[in-house]
Order: sequence, then C-alpha cells, then structure tokens
Amino acid sequence: MKPARRFGGAVRVPGDKSISHRALIFGALAEGTMLVRGLAPGGDCRSTLACLAALGVTVRNLDTAPGPAVAVDGRGLGGLREPAQALDAGNSGTTTRLLMGVLAGHAFPVTLFGDASLSRRPMRRVTEPLTLMGARIVTSDGCLPAIVTGGRLRGITYDMPVPSAQVKSAILLAGLHAEGATTVVEPVPTRDHTERALATFGADVAPAGGGRVTVTGGRALRSADLTVPGDLSSAAFWAAAAAAIPGAEVAIDGVGLNPTRTSFLVMLERMGAAVATEPVDSGSGEPSGTLTVRHQSLRPIEILPSDVAGLIDELPALAALATHGGELRVTGARELRLKESDRIAALAAGLRALGADIEEYEDGFHVRGGRPLAGGEADAAGDHRLAMAFAIAALGARRDCLIRGADAVAVSYPGFFDTLERLCQ
Repeated sequence: MKPARRFGGAVRVPGDKSISHRALIFGALAEGTMLVRGLAPGGDCRSTLACLAALGVTVRNLDTAPGPAVAVDGRGLGGLREPAQALDAGNSGTTTRLLMGVLAGHAFPVTLFGDASLSRRPMRRVTEPLTLMGARIVTSDGCLPAIVTGGRLRGITYDMPVPSAQVKSAILLAGLHAEGATTVVEPVPTRDHTERALATFGADVAPAGGGRVTVTGGRALRSADLTVPGDLSSAAFWAAAAAAIPGAEVAIDGVGLNPTRTSFLVMLERMGAAVATEPVDSGSGEPSGTLTVRHQSLRPIEILPSDVAGLIDELPALAALATHGGELRVTGARELRLKESDRIAALAAGLRALGADIEEYEDGFHVRGGRPLAGGEADAAGDHRLAMAFAIAALGARRDCLIRGADAVAVSYPGFFDTLERLCQ
C-alpha cells in the first residue's frame, strides 16, 4: 500500500450482504420462484447458497435484462428437506444464526459448523430463545458445531438482553413456523432488513416501532423479485477515504440508504465531511440512491454506547478516518470482540503497528490522529473489515504499508483493492 496524493471518482459497491442473506432465505421459504439481482458476491453469501442447496432449494444463475439474476425456487414454510450431511456456514455468522431460526421449524436434526473463526463466536443468544420456542439445540459449550432439531414451535415474547439484528432475525424466522404470535423487543432498535423482507414476502408482521416487532406464524409467503442495493458498510470505506484526503470527493451509486443503517453518515458529518444523499425509488422495499462524500476538515468526536448498535460494522472505517488527523473515542462496543476477529484488539494492534496513537478499552478504543502514520505492517487477523480499514488508514502514511491477510476482503468485497487503486489515480 502506497500513500495517496489524490482520491476520488464514481464507484458502485457490491450488493448488501445483510439483505442478500435475507433475500435468499425468504425466497427459499416462499411459494414460487424469486428472481434476485445484485447479490453480494463474497464468501458469506456463497455459504448461505450452499446451505440452502443442501436443504433442497434449487438455485439457478440466469442471464437476463437488465443484468444477471439468481432464481430461487421456494419450497414453502416447513418445506425444506433433511440434508445428507452437516451444513458448512464457512465464516458467516449471519448464515448460521438465521438458518438456526429457520431450522427450528423443521422436524429433523441438522448439524451446523463453520471455520475456526466462526467456531469461536457465541451462539447462546440465539439458541436460548429458540429453545424457549420449542427447538432442541446442542452446542459445543455455546459455540459451533451445533445440532438443531426443530419441530412444533410456539410463539413467545422475547426481550433481548443485547441488541442484535441477527438474533432478532433468527427469532422472527422461527416465528414464521410457530403457533401464534412471536414478539421481539429490542433494548435499542437495530437494522430492520428482516422486518422489511417479512412485509415484502407477505408475512403477517406488525412492527410497532421503538424496537418492537411481532410476526404471526402459519401464513404462506409469496415470492417477490428483488434488486439488492449496494452495501453501505462497504461504501463506508470509500466515504472515509474521501473524508480523509484533502481535495477528495467520491460518488457511490446505487447504495443502500436504509435509515437503520445511516448512523455512519451522521458520524461522518460530525467528523467534518460533506455528505449528500440522492435517494431513488428502487421498488424493492429497501431505500437506495447515490451517496456523495467530500473532504472538508476533520474534527474529534465521541461515539457513546447508545450510538453503537446502529453503526457496529462501520466503526473500523471511522477509526481509519481518525488516523488522518481527527480523533475518535468509542465506548460501549464490546460486541466488536465477538466478530470475525476480536476487532478491538486486532484494530488497535494493526493501527498501532502502522504508527497510530490508539488506546484500547475493554469496550472500545480511542484514536488520536495528531500525527501522520509512519507506515509499517498490519495484520488483518483474517477479518475483511480490518483489512479494508488498514488500507484506508495507510493512504495517509508517510511511507508504504503492508497489510497481512488482505485477501480476507473476499468475504464481502472481492474487488476492493482493484477499486482502491483506480480511485487513487
């Protein structure tokens, strides 16, 4: 990685990973055939596709206008078949947790496993409410591998102790198969992609606002054709780079602008960037449009625990931005220690290795960007978001930087470094 003298241009990012997982799973549970365009290309969504195929779902790649599409032949609620072997979720926590909710409603045992990183991630926050609904789940001390044996479920009201869109989604997916109503109450509202998908596919769902949503089981889902918007969490790295480098401006087209995901843009403006959005009607139930970010100045900000749930995936991008001359203090983000890596420890170690002034907290970190990075070698620890964060931080270094494990970007953004090179020219 070389320091950047300029940065800018127009770019499109890969399809939103969170929305892609949900589109595939809802298509599998619906009646009829769904066409979906713009699926996220990374390894995580390939894991979801492979698991669904093992459960009897037919998925076909089609060459259609206005672009390639994936056709998913739905099997209806409760219509998945018992797989011949264990399901490999790879590195994907979303695949694992959402499928646990689906499998809880099917009366056969399924073993789920993943790679070494995923096998360290806690699953009890999912297994406990699913067990209350009537599923039987055996884990390895709260982690994968897990054996899920589903069956006749009953609706529950569940007050989540920790906000998590994945856990909420698993419970709601189980609720589709349950008798009666299932209500999830969040301490802090999280991203609402599952609630939007439930409405799009015709479920009996009633979001009540304030982090409370109810789904009533037993109603058949109808197929819906979808276009997945670009992933705002991937766009965050280009936005951070544009905010960091004097004279920079980037326009990101077709990106998701779901209001439960745009807290990052608020923080970007607080740090001093010029941010503009131009929404368009995608007709898919998910807001999208063009995001333009321009460098202005950098200011210190603090992200409080109440802010964290809305931008947990974008915190590494904001940390990278802060190394360019801003200052960022984050608390209440202990969830970062339970991601693909211990993101707090690995982020602090990597940025420090590049020359950053960063202090690690148990539940966050403090980046002081009072001096340019010297350069050096950072280890991405097998984490795609850290690899991208270190790359954006490296743009402001005095000398070349080396990012070890940079191939981890393939999980969500296989062409990231090619695009970075183009935007720096």
